Amino acid sequence: MNYPFIKSKKEWEEILGSERYKILREKGTEYPHTGKYNLHYENGTYCCGGCGTPLFESNSKFDAHCGWPSFDESIPGKVEYIVDDTHGMKRTEIVCANCGGHLGHVFEDGPTKTGQRYCVNSLSIDFKEK
Repeated sequence: MNYPFIKSKKEWEEILGSERYKILREKGTEYPHTGKYNLHYENGTYCCGGCGTPLFESNSKFDAHCGWPSFDESIPGKVEYIVDDTHGMKRTEIVCANCGGHLGHVFEDGPTKTGQRYCVNSLSIDFKEK
């Protein structure tokens, strides 16, 4: 897919480092309960760790007890949804609509009024305090 923010593989590796590259560019997953934003509840905006695009507002974050940062909605137009049928499951992958960076998956089992649970890797996002 073509995204507005494009870098070569070498540029991404230099920008992101090996851990973030594995998550954002190779669709990896960090271990549960290890990410710095899992239990983080400051007021601000969570942005793409690859290109800085704002993705989630802090008021949409909740503790899903799943081990990864969870949100019940994204900022409109900032996340792209892709059918993911790997690992014998049918899921919906979420990626940054600006650079295509892998964020995680969204599930329809959220406890809030949206019914959604965006399950996001901490390594795929950065936080900007308000």
